[in-house]
Amino acid sequence: MSISIKDVEHVANLARLELSDADKEQFAGQLNAILKYAEKLNELHTDEIEPTSHVLPIVNVMRDDAVKPSLTAEKALLNAPEEEDGQFKVPAVLE
Repeated sequence: MSISIKDVEHVANLARLELSDADKEQFAGQLNAILKYAEKLNELHTDEIEPTSHVLPIVNVMRDDAVKPSLTAEKALLNAPEEEDGQFKVPAVLE
């Protein structure tokens, strides 16, 4: 696969970029170098390598959920500036 000047012009048009002829040549060369390197990676023998989602083995470090006693609604509302129907009352955000 190779990137032509026409391909660079098409992508530049999609990105609404104005490129000089020198820029088009430069980008075509750079993009072709990237593709050439990517093709080189295809030469690697990876059939027996197991796919990984991360380079390091990761274990879930979260603790198990445990039910614990918590504040009652009455205690939680003791320090509330205002309370209505068992809930904190706050100033209206929308009018």
